Amino acid sequence: MEKSPIVATIKKVMPAVVSIMISKSLRDIEKEIPPEVLPFLPPGPHLQIPEEEIDAHGMVKIGGGSGFIVDANGIILTNKHVIADSHAQYTVITNDNKKFTGQVLARDPIDDVAILKIDAKNLPIIKLGNSSDIELGQTVLAVGNALGIFKNTVSAGIISGLFRSIRAATDAKSPPQELRGLLQTDAAINPGNSGGPLVNLDGEAIGINTAIVFGAQNLGFAIPVNYAKRDLDDLKKFGRIKRPLLGLRYLPIDDNMKEKMKLPVGYGALIPGKVPRTESIIPNSPAAKAGLKEKDIILECDDKKITPDYAIQDILETKEVGDILNLKVLRGKKNLNLKVTLTERK
Repeated sequence: MEKSPIVATIKKVMPAVVSIMISKSLRDIEKEIPPEVLPFLPPGPHLQIPEEEIDAHGMVKIGGGSGFIVDANGIILTNKHVIADSHAQYTVITNDNKKFTGQVLARDPIDDVAILKIDAKNLPIIKLGNSSDIELGQTVLAVGNALGIFKNTVSAGIISGLFRSIRAATDAKSPPQELRGLLQTDAAINPGNSGGPLVNLDGEAIGINTAIVFGAQNLGFAIPVNYAKRDLDDLKKFGRIKRPLLGLRYLPIDDNMKEKMKLPVGYGALIPGKVPRTESIIPNSPAAKAGLKEKDIILECDDKKITPDYAIQDILETKEVGDILNLKVLRGKKNLNLKVTLTERK
């Protein structure tokens, strides 16, 4: 028998990895058919779903994902995009094939993290590591429910990059958003693996598998587990996830943007002018109350330059509700110093 440390790690973590089955009622699925499509559909029921695919409660499986147990009393971490639909029903299937109804406790409004609860006790858990201590080349394992079909799938690889940024749609109804600070790995991550753990050889979760780049090979990403640890702490303290709100849209400035837009600087964050149906500065937000205006350029925050590698979102990841930001702002040719008190994102 092979005495590989990988085999030992798999045996340690696998009992705490779960599959998440997403189901929805036929009525709700019918309601989501765009009105402009209805005239082109044949008469009668629009969804010709075989009877064997519909359970006794009229629910149809529409997808699946993964998660992992972090508290013996049934607390589970997964991705926000796995359980994004508030009208869906989530069934958690444990490693020993027991089924539980999943209750959504919280969804992180910024990062792709969510927390589920099942009614069970004395469950196996995966310990949470420290994603700040990760090094390039470190061996990692991605575990999950690949393609929603292949349960208990394990892939091995290394940490290929740190602090990566990608743009991704975290759910079907939302526009793409920037996910920052991600761990990059060459361990295979497939649809359905989302929400499963990325673990080190000690069997500690250091990330939550979240995204792949279609058309590329060996290019997967995970949310650092420290983001999830912060969310779990908030849930225990406040009964919800508390994330700070600044309240503005911005465009990161680099030398290329400086040249194209004839800007006076090659760094910072530009607050753009008005776009139809979109506010650059949310009314009554901390940014609005501090006096920030469209076309302002935020140059520094707390004496640190704003750059594509150190964006406003990176700053907010380290802040809490009630913290004060000291901003250096360029307005036309005038430098301003503004203070912003962060409020809670709803």
